[in-house]
Amino acid sequence: MILQFQNIHKSFGEKTVLKDVSFLAESGKAFGLLGRNGAGKTTSIRILMNVFPADSGQVLLDGKPIDYKKIGIGYLPEERGLYPKKKIMDQLVYFAELKGMSRKAAVASVDHWLDRLGMSEYRGKRLDTLSKGNQQKIQLVTALAHDPDIVILDEPFSGLDPVNAMLLKDVVKEQIAKGKIVLFSSHQMSYIEEFCDSIAIIHEGRVALSGDLHDIKRRYLRDRLVIRTIDPQPIRAAFGDACTATDGGALLLRMGDPQEKRTVMKRLVEQYDIDEIKVFEPSLNDIFVEYAGKQDEEEKRA
Repeated sequence: MILQFQNIHKSFGEKTVLKDVSFLAESGKAFGLLGRNGAGKTTSIRILMNVFPADSGQVLLDGKPIDYKKIGIGYLPEERGLYPKKKIMDQLVYFAELKGMSRKAAVASVDHWLDRLGMSEYRGKRLDTLSKGNQQKIQLVTALAHDPDIVILDEPFSGLDPVNAMLLKDVVKEQIAKGKIVLFSSHQMSYIEEFCDSIAIIHEGRVALSGDLHDIKRRYLRDRLVIRTIDPQPIRAAFGDACTATDGGALLLRMGDPQEKRTVMKRLVEQYDIDEIKVFEPSLNDIFVEYAGKQDEEEKRA
């Protein structure tokens, strides 16, 4: 499946929220929808979910408008929306039935996911008796129990400890492996970088950057090397101001010309005790700040 946003515009009153937004996400891959607060991410998600229509443009699946009677969408919202005083099993089954499942199928699927997430013992408990992280896992069941074709995860790792974060990572990988379209929206760039093949950065209602993340990184000038060694001083002395220490304990060596890469790497390996050496690539956080931080820079100059 190929999900395509095609020239989407959306306004609320006099405020234009989305301006000619276009991007593409494929099944069997994770897609990162990024942007600062107020950039237009949530509006894009709501249009995809058919909460309200776009003013113009189309959301297409395999080149055709989405048939919401045939295509299931699972949504994990940033603002959690379950009932705190209701029993967990009752409301999970209720939400699965709302998505078109029979009661028998809903009960079986919810039990499967509660077991998968280590939450079976809580099926008869009220939601407000659970920790924040466990409430997050219960909310995830509502997004997955009806076996949707498109899975939208908005800040999915919020409130999770490292063990539960690892469990969620495994679940996300399973959904991707099943050939589903998985959309991430998050400010935790490390998770986006880990999972997403492609991204779109929305800035002030427009797509500032989109495409394959690996290709985006390779567009940057490859004139720096990252070096890890137990004895950095001889290297810093040999290369002078061109070699600096990073916050992570590595060395960053700037070359005069990217074409020098092989020669410099060969020299380093032959002359020094090197643990690791690679071409520097910007992190997704660096890229996000560059494209979504333009407003701050403009305000500073003003």
